[in-house]
Amino acid sequence: MAAILTNLFRTVIAGFVLAAVVLIIVGLVGYGWKFDLSFWQFGARWLHILSGIMWIGLLYYFNFVQIPSMPKIPDEQKPAVSKVIAPEALFWFRWAAMSTLFFGIILSLLNKNFVDSVIFGIASKSPNDTVIGIGMWLGAIMWFNVWFVIWPNQQKALGLVEATPDAKKAAARAAMLFSRTNTMLSIPMLYCMVAAKHSY
Repeated sequence: MAAILTNLFRTVIAGFVLAAVVLIIVGLVGYGWKFDLSFWQFGARWLHILSGIMWIGLLYYFNFVQIPSMPKIPDEQKPAVSKVIAPEALFWFRWAAMSTLFFGIILSLLNKNFVDSVIFGIASKSPNDTVIGIGMWLGAIMWFNVWFVIWPNQQKALGLVEATPDAKKAAARAAMLFSRTNTMLSIPMLYCMVAAKHSY
């Protein structure tokens, strides 16, 4: 067991294997295996939520832990965060955002409500499409901020690309402000995602 748990890749693979075991058990106890549309919808929803947990979890880590803690860290220790931890966290952060968006679109297409949701349920007159549409647009704005504002600015702030000291400082501020914007948007976005499935 230690050989699995001391290696992150093996731990994640073991998690997927355990999920497959659960799927087999559920099939054996009488629910059956129907690889129909609902199976694929569920699979896309599961991967969308799994990716979203990684994305929003890292967003909250940055905003509730790393950013507030940086002023308290002695200057000689800050490179450990800026050169090692932050770049690695940002890698998983941006690709989790991409994965969340990708599986969200796949799920919406499988649910056959992508267009209705994008136009806020105007055509379908469905409250569900309206709410999920608001959540989708908020998520898309957040994804855009990650890839086209936060990440380019973090590259400058962390010294991953060349920038003057003033440009680094401005980039760090811009990255922080857009990260805070995403934190703010995540609250109504998550409300919409939950409400669409459970309230309407």
